[in-house]
Amino acid sequence: MEENQKQQLFMVISVSELTSSPTSLFLETEPVFARFGLESGSPELQLGQGDESSDVILFNLQNSKLFKVGPAESLCISEASEDNKEKTYSRGISIQFRNEEESRAFHCAFEQWKKEVVVQECPLINGAVSTSKSKFDDKIEASSAKMYFHYYGQLLHQQNMLQDFVRTGTYYSAVIENRADFLGRVVVDVGAGSGILSLFAAQAGAKHVYAIEASEMADYARKLIAGNPSLSERITVIKGKVEDVELPQKADILISEPMGTLLVNERMLESYVIARDRFLVQNGKMFPGVGRIHMAPFSDEYLYMEVANKATFWQQQNYFGVDLTPLHGSAYQGYFSQPVVDAFDPRLLVAPAVSHVINFSSIKEEDLYEIDIPLRFLSTVSTRIHGLACWFDVLFNGSTVQRWLTTAPGAPTTHWYQLRCVLPQPLYVMPGQEITGRLHLVAHKAQSYTIYLTLSALVGDMLQTSSVKLDLKEPYYRMSQPQAYSSAQDQQPNQLLQTQDMQFPTGEEDGSILMQPPSPTSGLELHSL
Repeated sequence: MEENQKQQLFMVISVSELTSSPTSLFLETEPVFARFGLESGSPELQLGQGDESSDVILFNLQNSKLFKVGPAESLCISEASEDNKEKTYSRGISIQFRNEEESRAFHCAFEQWKKEVVVQECPLINGAVSTSKSKFDDKIEASSAKMYFHYYGQLLHQQNMLQDFVRTGTYYSAVIENRADFLGRVVVDVGAGSGILSLFAAQAGAKHVYAIEASEMADYARKLIAGNPSLSERITVIKGKVEDVELPQKADILISEPMGTLLVNERMLESYVIARDRFLVQNGKMFPGVGRIHMAPFSDEYLYMEVANKATFWQQQNYFGVDLTPLHGSAYQGYFSQPVVDAFDPRLLVAPAVSHVINFSSIKEEDLYEIDIPLRFLSTVSTRIHGLACWFDVLFNGSTVQRWLTTAPGAPTTHWYQLRCVLPQPLYVMPGQEITGRLHLVAHKAQSYTIYLTLSALVGDMLQTSSVKLDLKEPYYRMSQPQAYSSAQDQQPNQLLQTQDMQFPTGEEDGSILMQPPSPTSGLELHSL
C-alpha cells in the first residue's frame, strides 16, 4: 500500500454512542479526529482526541458499515463477532461532520479502506484491491493488466501524453470553453493518470472531481493535485478500477481519455462505458461523447516492400550451414500480421474514407467485444492497393462549443499517429472502380483486438480478393522512419477528395446538429454502432 495512505485523517464535530440516551464520547472542548489506518494489520477506523489519547474507539472496517442519516451526519455500525480469541458485541456511533463535503469525502474514504486486503497481517503491495474478482479481471489476462498498469504508472509515459499538445490542448479547450457544463457539477475522471483532466475540470469550476486511477500513477496524481492547493480541495483521488470502486454520489459529467490506437486498442472504452452505467446521472454528459474510426484504401509501394523484405532473411539456404527457408512462409505472414503505426502522407489514399461511429453515451459494453464494419470505396486513381489506412477522431459535445480531436493524416500529428493494415497481396484497381470488403475486430484478453481485413476488387471477369489477420496488440512502430515519396506517388490525384460535413445530434431536445470541421479526408459513408 502506498506510503501516504497508511493513515488518513478527518476532523469531526462530535462522536456519540448510539444508545437509548445518546451521549458524547469525547470532550466538546477539544477537536475529535477520525483516522483510517492499518496499525493492527487490518483496515480500521480510530476515533479519539489528541495524538496519544488512551480513549480511542476502534472499528474494524471488515465488519463495519457506514450509513448516511443526514447531510453532515452518519452512523457507523460494527457487527457482532465471535472467534477463538475474543467475543465482541455490536456497537453503533453517530458521527457529526463539519459540513456535507467532508461527510462525502469520509464516506468515500471508508469504502476505499474497507476494500484493503490483508494477507497474513501484511497489506498487498498494490494497494486497494477488491476481495472479489472484478469484471475487469474476468475478461483481461492478469499478465496483460500487470504490464498495462505498470506502463501507465510511470511518469515518463505520462509526460509523453502530456507533451502531445494537440491532445492536451484540445482537452483543455473543450473543458474551459464549456464552463457551463462543469460549473457547480460533480465530475468523475475515468483513468485519471496524472490527474491533469481533473485539474482542468476544477479550473472550470467543478463542485467536486473524483479522479479514479488504478495504477501507481494515483500516488503521483495526489502529489500533483496537492501542489495546486487552490484546486485540490475539490479533487479526490481514488486508487482502483472503475469496475470496483464506490463513489458517495453520482456524477453530472464524465471526463476521460480512453482512446487507444485505432480508437479501441487497450479496451479502455469498455471501462468508460462501465463508468457511465455506474456513476453518471441520467442524461449526464460525457467528454468525449462520440468516437469515429475512419478508413480508406492506400497505395504505398515503399511500405509494402519494406514489410515484405523483412522476411528475406529467412530465404537463406546456407546460414552457417542451416537452411532457413522452411520458416520463410511463417515469417512473411508474421510481418504482415503487424499493423503499421506511423504518420503518412494523405496523398497515398486512393479513395474517399468511410467512417464507423461509436456513440459512447448509448453503446453497450458488450457491443465493443466484436465490431464488424462493411467497406465500400470508389477508387479515384489507377494503382495498386496495398491495404487499409485507419485513423480516428472524438467529439466533445459541449453546451457552448463543440470540439473535435482528430488523428487524421495531414492534421497535426498526435502520439496516436495513424494505423495501416498492409495486405500480403496487393489489388489492382482503375479509376471509378468499386472496392468492397470487411473490417472485423474481435476483442481478446490481452486488452486489444484481432483484426480481420478483406478487400476485393473486380478486374474484368476476375474477382481479386486479399485478406490478412493482424494483432492490434503487436504493431510495427514506424514513426521514426524517413517518409520519402517519388514524384509518381506525389502525383496521385487525392486532391480530388473533398470535404463532406457530417451531422451529429447534440442529444439535446431542441434537435440542433453539429458540423464536422473541415478535413481533407472526411468520409462519405457512416456505419453507426
